[in-house]
Amino acid sequence: MSEFSASGGPSNGLNKTGSVLSDCKESLSAVIEEQIIPRLLNVQRFFTGPSEALRDEVAVDEQPEFQAFTQHCLSGNALQANQIVDALSDRGLTHDRIFLELITPAARHLGTLWEQDLCDFTQVTCGLALMHQMIYRLGYASPAGPGIEGESDRVMLACAPGSQHFLGLTIVADFFRQAGCDVVLEISSSESELLRAVANEWFDVVGISVAIEAQLPKLPDLIAHLRAQSGNPKVRVVLGGPIFLVHALTAQELGADAIFTDAREAVGAVKQLLRAP
Repeated sequence: MSEFSASGGPSNGLNKTGSVLSDCKESLSAVIEEQIIPRLLNVQRFFTGPSEALRDEVAVDEQPEFQAFTQHCLSGNALQANQIVDALSDRGLTHDRIFLELITPAARHLGTLWEQDLCDFTQVTCGLALMHQMIYRLGYASPAGPGIEGESDRVMLACAPGSQHFLGLTIVADFFRQAGCDVVLEISSSESELLRAVANEWFDVVGISVAIEAQLPKLPDLIAHLRAQSGNPKVRVVLGGPIFLVHALTAQELGADAIFTDAREAVGAVKQLLRAP
């Protein structure tokens, strides 16, 4: 990372930059399709029957609600986006239809816009975070309950509350996946949602990326709360991010198990950490 330092050395120029951006776009698509939509909501558990369209005669991406909702999410206008959802609900649409026919296709559409260079990564992550918060408001917290320990190491990566710098985390997630880990990128970074995530699923490791100095004072309490709420009583909590390149802090000072500033080194070190007695 420079959010867990995404690379161990200086840039090799435009070709490398283009390659990294291409990899990020592929990773973002995977996050949307494999995590944000099915993992966070476990939608298959809720809805087993066919759904109708918001307006049967109009394709969803041509509907005024869809276009306005997508734009409000991209611009970070939570009030207007929620007003659209509330208006649809007032018209009698059930929450499952709003999720399946508005929020789900809008999430995919944001990924497509970024792939086509029609918006930037910050807009996409802001939009997805809004959608994430909205679906919790609609009542779609994961019903799966605490996960169980499995053969693969399970890693949750998230930003410390107070910032959303997901580009580096997306790259770091790929490094862990390539090492055989099952990785969840938690895009909503409020403390309450981080605690809900660790309570609902089994994680061997929680990695928190810290970007700004203002986040440091609250880290010990956040880490203590993550450990207390975790479904895994032996969860490891590791830290990374650009702030640790300018502040010489130890993991012990913050209550963490380790601090990393290089993503490639972090993967191997985390594996060793998990095997330690």
